Amino acid sequence: MAEEPGSVLVDIRPAAQRAAEGEIPEAVVVERNVLEWRFDPTSDARLPIATGDDLQVIVICSEGYTSSLAADALRQLGLWRATDVIGGYHAWAAAGLPTRGGA
Repeated sequence: MAEEPGSVLVDIRPAAQRAAEGEIPEAVVVERNVLEWRFDPTSDARLPIATGDDLQVIVICSEGYTSSLAADALRQLGLWRATDVIGGYHAWAAAGLPTRGGA
């Protein structure tokens, strides 16, 4: 999914939640409160990968609620390929996809 060129999986959960639930190897961690700054191609605070509106940002949170809102906010910035993982990290882990750590 996020291994496709021009795609990035972004975990927006806070550090405490990632520590308790676990993490996704290879996911880029950008907490929700700075997401727009980090992916807006016109922002001075953007990540090096945020170079244009065609980047597919796949957002994941704990259960899929916050990520839906975050993906919508990115689409409003012009990142038309922004989307999220339905069911969030819980669904990801339940599907047997790669994870590490957690309590």
